[in-house]
Amino acid sequence: METGKSGTVIAALSVCKKGVEPMNRNIVLYIATSLDGYIARENGGIDWLIGESNDLDVENGYNDFYSQIDTVVMGRTTYEQIIHELSPDSWVYKGKACYVATTRRSEPDHRVEFIKEDITGFVKKLKQEQGKDIWLVGGGKLIDQFMKQDLIDKYIITIIPSILGNGIPLFLGKNPEIKLKLNETKTFDGMVELTYVRR
Repeated sequence: METGKSGTVIAALSVCKKGVEPMNRNIVLYIATSLDGYIARENGGIDWLIGESNDLDVENGYNDFYSQIDTVVMGRTTYEQIIHELSPDSWVYKGKACYVATTRRSEPDHRVEFIKEDITGFVKKLKQEQGKDIWLVGGGKLIDQFMKQDLIDKYIITIIPSILGNGIPLFLGKNPEIKLKLNETKTFDGMVELTYVRR
């Protein structure tokens, strides 16, 4: 997949000539969860991801966040759900460098690059390159790998005003202790967006 490597090299050379350190990229977990901590139903359904007014067009700050990232990382299950169910007719991350962690053989897809190697090690290398932030999309198993190694720099978690009762949990458990600082709080349509950074 073409990721604009020549532009990245030019930008990096420009930075070096000016004697300025390259931008420090963050690995950002940007995700929504039910009040009881689930990111999807047991079958992967996300039809409940909506505010109390049921208005799909509520301004939630997504566009602002999306402009701050240039790289998207997701698991194979999330990728399959996007292309087959959520957005089969158009790729929702067009213009971003997209990587899919997988252990299976995959048919080539010009929209993404499949990563069969250690995904955490791969993203560590990406983080050292010049660019914007890296969005850790999910799902739960992929998030867990980054949690276990304490690699997430920023957590932007939106609490949806719904209790699912069961489903796929945001955090799978047995994580290291991670101390965070609440950096920002936003509310919109009954939803609460919490932004945490490392303390």
